Amino acid sequence: MRLSDCHNLDDFRTLARRRLPGPVFHYIDGAADDEITRKRNREAYNACDLVPNVLAGVETIDMSVTVLGRKLDLPFFLSPTALQRMFHRDGEAAVGAVAQENGTYFGISSLATISIEDIARTVSAPKMFQLYVHKDKGLNSALIERCKAARFDALTLTVDTIVGGRRERDLRTGFTSPVRLTIPSMLSYAFKPGWAFNYFLRTKFELANLKDHYSEGSKEPISIGNYFDTVLDRSMDWKTAEKIRADWGGEFCLKGVMSVGDARKAVDIGATAIMVSNHGGRQLDGSRAPFDQLAEIVDAVGDKIDVICDGGIMRGTHVLKALSVGAKACSGGRLYLYALAAAGQPGVSRAVRLLREEVERDMRLMGIRSVDQLSRENLRWR
Repeated sequence: MRLSDCHNLDDFRTLARRRLPGPVFHYIDGAADDEITRKRNREAYNACDLVPNVLAGVETIDMSVTVLGRKLDLPFFLSPTALQRMFHRDGEAAVGAVAQENGTYFGISSLATISIEDIARTVSAPKMFQLYVHKDKGLNSALIERCKAARFDALTLTVDTIVGGRRERDLRTGFTSPVRLTIPSMLSYAFKPGWAFNYFLRTKFELANLKDHYSEGSKEPISIGNYFDTVLDRSMDWKTAEKIRADWGGEFCLKGVMSVGDARKAVDIGATAIMVSNHGGRQLDGSRAPFDQLAEIVDAVGDKIDVICDGGIMRGTHVLKALSVGAKACSGGRLYLYALAAAGQPGVSRAVRLLREEVERDMRLMGIRSVDQLSRENLRWR
C-alpha cells in the first residue's frame, strides 16, 4: 500500500499500521479500558442525518471560521498531541508546515518532541500550546513565559488528565517514552527497520520542553499513564485554571470540558474557548461522545465562548454536523497522526487535503455556500 492509495483517513490508519512497530501503532490507536468511548466518539455522528437543500448556487464556497482570535481558512484544525517524533522523524515540524499551508491552527503538546522556540521560528501558522499542569510550579510558569516570548496565539489547558486512563493496549505492548528495549519489543522494532533507523540513529528522541526538568519521558522510559500519575498536579482546580488564564493573558482554552456546569465555569474564569473532548476516549471509558454533548453546551454558553468539537472527526460530514449544532470549529488528533506515521509531512498534507475536499464537496451537496449558513435545521436525529 502506498500513500497514493490513501483516499480517506481510515486508509492512513491501515498504512500506519504497516509502517509502525506494534507498540507505537497501538499507542496512537488505543484508548482506555474497553475502548467503548473511543468507538462512541465516531459512532455518535451516525445517529444524526444531514438534510440537504438544492439549487442554491454553490459555485463559490467559503469554509473560513474565526476561532481563538484567528480567522482560519478551514473549519477544523490539528489538535496538540504528544510524542510526535516517535511516529515520524519530522514530528511536529511536519504537522506545523501542513497547518501553515492550509491556514489553520496547529497545536503542540507539553510532551512535544520539538521545542517551543523551534516551532515559533519555523512555523507561521496560528499556534497553540497545550499545557499540562505539573507539580513543578516553576516549570508551569516557565512554559507560559516561553510561549509568550515565542508569540504563540493561544494557550490550551488540558483538564481531563488528573490521573492517567488505564490504556490496556499500552500495558500489553509495554509502550513507554522513550521506548524500553525488551526482547518482545526489539523483535517488533526489528521487523520495522525503517522506523528503527529513524528513531534510534537520527536526532535523539526527547521531550524537548521538559527534558531539563524531568528525566522521565526523555531519558527514563515511562508510560504515559504513569507520567500523568507521577508528575502532574492532582490538586489542579478552578482557581489554578483562573490563575493560569491570568498569567497567560491571551486567548485561553480549556480542553476536556464535557458538562454544562464546567462550560459555565470556564466562562466565569475568563476562558475564551473550550474544547468539548474526552481525550479521544483515552481517559474515562464510558463517558459521552463530544458530539452527543455538543448541543447542550452550545445552548448554555455558545454565545459567550468559542465551543470547539474535538473527538471522532474522520469525515467532512462529521465537521458539518458539528458546525450545524453550533460548534465554532472542529479539531482532532488521530485525523492527522495516522497520516504522520504513514508518510510524514506528505501524509499529513494529503490527509488534510482530503478532509478539506470532503468538507467543500459536502457543503455543495448540502446547498451551503458558507459555514455561517449551517444550522440545526440541516439535521435530523434518528
